[in-house]
Amino acid sequence: MPGLRPTPNRLRETLFNWLAFEIDGARCLDLYAGTGALGLEALSRGAAHCDFVEPDRRARAMLEQSLQTLQATDQAGVHAGPALSLLAAAGPPAQPGRSYDLVFVDPPFADEAWADVLAALPPRLAPGARVYLERPARYSAPWSQAWTVLRESRAGESMGALLTHTPGESSR
Repeated sequence: MPGLRPTPNRLRETLFNWLAFEIDGARCLDLYAGTGALGLEALSRGAAHCDFVEPDRRARAMLEQSLQTLQATDQAGVHAGPALSLLAAAGPPAQPGRSYDLVFVDPPFADEAWADVLAALPPRLAPGARVYLERPARYSAPWSQAWTVLRESRAGESMGALLTHTPGESSR
């Protein structure tokens, strides 16, 4: 599928090493899910639930098939539409009171949506939530002072950062 760029294996391994003690029982949100590799990995490591957001119909169908194969359909929701629109909407996965412990933000690099997504996420985060953001290494950090970088790693042209939001700080 055009534009599909899976997280490099090295970054994915590093990410899940960072999250080793954060996953069990977590509620996850996989924005720009694509194949769903990050959310599926979280489910396989003990996450309680994962909402997947993917606008591409074919990618959603493959993701739904993967969830059926893994017998994880009762632990997941697959949502159609642009991530930013769904974050702003009142319906799933952005229902009032529904918060996430782990969020994976890995948009197509051409979208450059990182800062807008980070600005929209705080109302959807549980206290102490972790947000994984992947971007091209050539771009500067797209986050404001409202975000604390817990860890960063680079694999080739991709840079991954594990962030947490500081309530009360400006998101812009």
